[in-house]
Amino acid sequence: MAKRLSPAVERRGGRPTQAEAAALHQRLREAAVKTFLENGYDATTMVAIADAAGITKPTLYARYPDKRAVFLDVIPWAFSRAVQVDVPSATDDEDLRTSLVAIGQGALRQALNPDIVQLHKIARNEAHRFPEFGLSAESLGWASRQQQVMDLLAGHAEAGTIEIDDIELAAEHFLALVEVLPARLADFGLYRSRKEEQRRLMHAVDLFLRGVLAR
Repeated sequence: MAKRLSPAVERRGGRPTQAEAAALHQRLREAAVKTFLENGYDATTMVAIADAAGITKPTLYARYPDKRAVFLDVIPWAFSRAVQVDVPSATDDEDLRTSLVAIGQGALRQALNPDIVQLHKIARNEAHRFPEFGLSAESLGWASRQQQVMDLLAGHAEAGTIEIDDIELAAEHFLALVEVLPARLADFGLYRSRKEEQRRLMHAVDLFLRGVLAR
C-alpha cells in the first residue's frame, strides 16, 4: 500500500496551506491517471485511487463525490498537461519552416506516446458515459498546440510572408497533416521508424507552406 502523506500535507486539524492543497491536487491527479491507465475505468475504484495517491478515502471524497467526477477532471487535464510539457518553449519566429517542424515534432511525440495512446483509448471507450467532455477523444489536448500554431501564423500573416483567410482552420489542417495518421496507426500498435516519421513530417510542412506562402 502507498505511503500516507505526512501530517504537514494531510492534516487532521485545520486547513492545509494553499501550496499544500495544490501539491495534494497534483499528486492526486497523477495517481488517478496512472490508476485509470493501469486498470481501465470499470476496474478502477476510489479506494485504488486513494491508495495510489497515498491519501485516505475521506480526503479523496472531500474533493470528488465519486469516480465519475475524478475521471471528468483528470483525463482532460492529462491531455492538456502532455501538450504543455511537450510544446517547444521557444521557436524561431523568423523562420516559419523551422518553427512548424519543431511544433510538428512535439505533436508527433505526444501522438506516439504510449500513455497518450492509452488515454485516447480510454476516453473513446468511455465517451458515451461522459457527454460533458463536449468534444471527441481525438481532439482532447489539441487546444494548446493549435493556439501556438495560430499565434505563429498570425505573426507571419501580419508581416505579409503568408496569406491565410482563416488562421484557425489553417492551424487545424496543419496539425491534421502532421499528427492524425500516425496517431491512428498507433491505436493499432503500428509505428513507423523515426527516420520515416521525420521524412513524412518534413513533407507535410513543405506541402503546407506551399499553400500559405505569399505569392
